Amino acid sequence: MIKHLRSQLAAATLIAATALSVSTAQAQQKSEISLSRQPGIFYMPSHIMEKQKLIEKHAAQIDVAGVITKWVTFSGGGAQTDALLAGGVDILNTGTGNLLLLWDRTRGGVKGIVATSAQPMTLISRDANIKSIRDFGPGDKIAVPTVKVSTQAIVLQIAAAEAFGADQWSKLDVNTVQLGHPDAYAALSNSKHEVHTHFSIPPFTFLELKNVPGAHVVLSSPDVMGGPLSQAQFFTTTKFADANPKIIQAVRDATKEAQDLIRSDTRQAVEIYKEITGDKTSVEELLDLLKEPGMMEWNLEPQGTMKFAAHLFKTGTLKTQPKAWTDYYLPVAHDLKGN
Repeated sequence: MIKHLRSQLAAATLIAATALSVSTAQAQQKSEISLSRQPGIFYMPSHIMEKQKLIEKHAAQIDVAGVITKWVTFSGGGAQTDALLAGGVDILNTGTGNLLLLWDRTRGGVKGIVATSAQPMTLISRDANIKSIRDFGPGDKIAVPTVKVSTQAIVLQIAAAEAFGADQWSKLDVNTVQLGHPDAYAALSNSKHEVHTHFSIPPFTFLELKNVPGAHVVLSSPDVMGGPLSQAQFFTTTKFADANPKIIQAVRDATKEAQDLIRSDTRQAVEIYKEITGDKTSVEELLDLLKEPGMMEWNLEPQGTMKFAAHLFKTGTLKTQPKAWTDYYLPVAHDLKGN
C-alpha cells in the first residue's frame, strides 16, 4: 500500500547516507549560505529576511562578519529535500512532513531550527459534487505540492483516517497529483483541466475562492488538526548546524525579527513580499487576506507537529516515534513552547 512511498524514501535514505558522510573539511564554517523556500505568503518571513539581510545582520552581531545569503525558490518540498541532501542548499524553509521524514531516515541527521508560519491550509474544489472528503471518486484529482509526503498530503491522510476509519488513511493517496501551488491555481482556473481540487495555501486559497467559478471550501487544516499546524520551518543537517552554530542562532534571531515586523508593520511586510516574489495581488487585498482567521500565526515554536508525527508512525512512514518535538529540533529551539 505504501510501496511507492517506501521506494521514494529508500532513495532518499541512499542520498542522505552519501550527503551526511561528507568529510570534516567540507563541514567547516561557511560564509556563503544557501537557503530555499516554496512560493506563497507562508514564506513571508523569508522574504523579509532576504530584503533586509537579517541573517547577515544578526550573524555580524555575534561576530560572524561577511556572511552572504542566497535564496532559491522550489515548487515543492520534495525538490527542496533532494537539494539539501545532495548539498545544493544548506537550509530549507518548508513543511513539517519533509522535516519529519528526513529526521527519521537520517537517524537524526536533519533537524529543525525554528518554525516560521502556521496559517491554515484549505482543500478547495470547483466541482459542485464535492462537498466533503467523502465525495471524492476514483477519478477526482487533488493537487498537492508533493504526493504522499508533503504536509498537505499527510493532512489529507489524517482526514481520510477520521472520515473512513483508521485503516483507510491512504484511501485518497491515489487521487493526489503533484503540482506546485501556482500550477495548481492555474489548473483550477482552467475549466477543462482534469484537476478540480487543490489543497491550497495563501494567497492561492483566496485567489481561487475569489477568481475560480464554483470554487468552495471542502475542509481546512485546523478542522483536521484541532488547531494550527506549522506549515513552514527552517531545517538543516546536523553537520551544518554543528559546524555553523552562530549561523543557526542568526537564523533564529532573523526569523523572530521578520515575524515581529509582520505584526508591527504589516503593510511594509506585504510590500516586501510583493517586491521579492512579484505577486501581482494588490497590497490592500493582501492586507485583507491577513485579517482572515488564522492568518497571523507567525511563531517560532512548532505547532501541531507531534500529532502529525504520531500519524506518520502509526502508518509506518516513520520508523522511529519521537518522544517530544525537541527530538527533531535543534537545541537552539528547545526553550520554546512547541507541540
